[in-house]
Amino acid sequence: MTGDITVGVLSTHNSKETKAILNAVDDLGYETEWLRDENTQVDIINGEISFKPDVDIIANRLLLSNVEQPAERLGLAMTFEKLRPMLNTPMATMTAMHKFAAASALSSNGVSVPDALLALSSDNLNAGRDRFGEEAVYKTAIGTHGGGTWRVDLNDPVNPKVGTRQAFLQKLIERDGERHRDLRVYVVGDEIIGAMNRYAPEDDWRTNVALGGDVEDASQGLPDEVREMALKSKEIIGLDYAGVDIVEGEDGWYVLEVNPTAGFKGLYEATGRSAAPYIAQLAIEAAGGDVDRERVRELSATLDDSVPACKPRRAQKAPSEPLVVGYTEEVLVSGTRGSQTILAKSDTGAKRTSIDAQLAAEIGTGPIKNIVRVKSGSLKSGRSRPVVDLVVGIGGTQHTVTASIEDRSHMDYPLLLGRDILKHYHVDVRRLAEEDFSEDEEEEQDIEE
Repeated sequence: MTGDITVGVLSTHNSKETKAILNAVDDLGYETEWLRDENTQVDIINGEISFKPDVDIIANRLLLSNVEQPAERLGLAMTFEKLRPMLNTPMATMTAMHKFAAASALSSNGVSVPDALLALSSDNLNAGRDRFGEEAVYKTAIGTHGGGTWRVDLNDPVNPKVGTRQAFLQKLIERDGERHRDLRVYVVGDEIIGAMNRYAPEDDWRTNVALGGDVEDASQGLPDEVREMALKSKEIIGLDYAGVDIVEGEDGWYVLEVNPTAGFKGLYEATGRSAAPYIAQLAIEAAGGDVDRERVRELSATLDDSVPACKPRRAQKAPSEPLVVGYTEEVLVSGTRGSQTILAKSDTGAKRTSIDAQLAAEIGTGPIKNIVRVKSGSLKSGRSRPVVDLVVGIGGTQHTVTASIEDRSHMDYPLLLGRDILKHYHVDVRRLAEEDFSEDEEEEQDIEE
């Protein structure tokens, strides 16, 4: 082995990026530990604190934006940071995760960001919406299960919250006549590893690779202004590595977000370079180790996301009581203009949740993302329905799903819970949320083709 330094990666989810970083550390000749639920603990005995597994430095890759209580995980990371050096510290990660906090920090330090407005009251938010023009971007300050971004028509009012999460308006930055795109620049330490243009898919305006957006290499000929902007943004937020999302408008460049857990898949696809060995190098050198930089460059030409040998074995757990929802359930549905508490029906035969068109209009679920073809239990032929992002709250847990819109005015329930939500629960068909439930209600079944 090259040295006796052990690098830990803090990540409770199974991601290609975490595996790739651990494999890169191993390839560079150092020990690894994957810090997960199965093997991580802190013990205080008679004033002495021990941390297991024993590591010399931690690379933080905790996902916080897609959990209901990010402060819980942030607190764990802060605990570990008190005991070991950490890359992407909890407070820097928190600043980046809260999109408006990040925008405020960047703007205060001279980095251009799109005009934005966050207001705690509906009156104040809507009083200022006219300055954004006919359309704007509407975001939750912290993402909601991978959702939380809409392109909204400002002829309609918006709500300061989506469910329980604060939301804000942001100017829509586009260039006339061009397909909507942005630029992701991946920075590790003081080095730009690569950059890619991300193009929105035909049926969406968002550029996320996970949504089917196209990517192309933009590493060569990256404008000096953009390079400086990306490096400065990472420093201002306080991160050690980040994906900096930048968009070009008619009058210049703007930073959209600084992502502390940006994925490598799209970057590798576009550029043929993986950021994992560079993060491994940064961790090893921060802990006092030496790295062959030519080997780092060689390793960056592959994305080794095989399961690392250090992955802890999952302990056998006693079966726990599953969360249960009833045949009918009281839920909170949220959109860009507000929220309503309603009765919903559970349907394990439906792949996708569906919402009544009138209710969708009232809470503001637009814009339409796509048109899907579905089958109905009462019709042999299929039907086409538009789909939109929808936030559904059940017992304090929020789910962001792509729901279909239909006319349910002739049915008893304005919302049908499909398997996209019910997969997280057990359904008790005997449990009803209301006393006057009609046993004669028509059964429905929607199956996407």
